[in-house]
Amino acid sequence: MALKIHEIFYSLQGESTRVGLPTVFVRLTGCPMRCVYCDTAYAFSGGSNMEVADILANIAEHGTRYVTVTGGEPLAQKECLVLLKALCDAGYSVSLETGGAVDISAVDNRVSVILDIKTPDSNELKNYLWENLNYLKKTDEVKFVLCSRADYDWAKQILAQHHLAEKCSVLFSPVYSQINPTELANWVLADKLPVRMQLQLHKILWGEVPGK
Repeated sequence: MALKIHEIFYSLQGESTRVGLPTVFVRLTGCPMRCVYCDTAYAFSGGSNMEVADILANIAEHGTRYVTVTGGEPLAQKECLVLLKALCDAGYSVSLETGGAVDISAVDNRVSVILDIKTPDSNELKNYLWENLNYLKKTDEVKFVLCSRADYDWAKQILAQHHLAEKCSVLFSPVYSQINPTELANWVLADKLPVRMQLQLHKILWGEVPGK
């Protein structure tokens, strides 16, 4: 069973409630979405085929129990489901970063799904699969990447409409260099939202460097 892998690397988790944890990232090639703020467009193509056993061997060399499967859009490769199960079976603590355009219902329940909800300013709202919200569990997380005040106001409505904070952790993240983080923090505090604001730690530490 082979997957097209763009890169496997070891770094600090820069997002989600696992921020700061030493983590192995497995980045799969390909994505059906084209978000305006995408910072991994280099993974839309390229990469090389790897067997699941070889991926596991590579991960084991880094000596951490935390693994994040990401992309691109990892679920665009159906073999990703096999990889996720194999990682869980091997005892890793696994998270999956997905853009929300592909069905998550078959993802192994042991995986923490980090599910984006695409905002209007992402230009990918039209392709969003809202049914995915039905499969959220307490160990999952929902992430809004916000481009503007209009995105924030929209996200606030979706948060309430779908009772998201009652289902799992909710993350509000400003697009790097587009929203002043202090402004977003003030909006969240003023509205008393039950969300976690996050910044991309890896960009604070290393800037916009691929593979970090």
